[in-house]
Amino acid sequence: MSIDVVRCGNDFITQSLKPFENFIMEVVMAKGKILVVDDEADVRDVIKLQLEQRGLHVLEAVDGQNAIDILRSEDNLVNVGVILCDIRMPKVNGVECIQYLREQAPGIPVVVITGYPDTELATDLMKKGVKDYLVKPVEKAKLLAVVDEQISAGKAINF
Repeated sequence: MSIDVVRCGNDFITQSLKPFENFIMEVVMAKGKILVVDDEADVRDVIKLQLEQRGLHVLEAVDGQNAIDILRSEDNLVNVGVILCDIRMPKVNGVECIQYLREQAPGIPVVVITGYPDTELATDLMKKGVKDYLVKPVEKAKLLAVVDEQISAGKAINF
């Protein structure tokens, strides 16, 4: 048995998936948009600046509800590559937001960035699929390393 392989960007897909090539590449290459969810404008501004210097496109949400609305709009469910989410926020807090994201967008990696270290919460969130748990203030090198790691890992795609 032979499998025909087609070169598509930097990734290979089987010939049987050729009709879905554009959709697959959109999902695989959804690396340029990062959603930053934090109620503190100063924190969002610093993170945005650091990520934009890396050439990434940053979307900003002021709370969990705003993040959910942003993901539901346009093509963001497909094009957001990583979500950076605070925990303590008004309206929909980070834990509620993460729960929704894990249900509605399970392939998008979520990284918590919080000013309140809590080992029990961190362990619980990691068990629920959060990829990393960072405590503010986060050093630029650490933030970029974690984001790069999640981008390199790509989205979890279940067919």
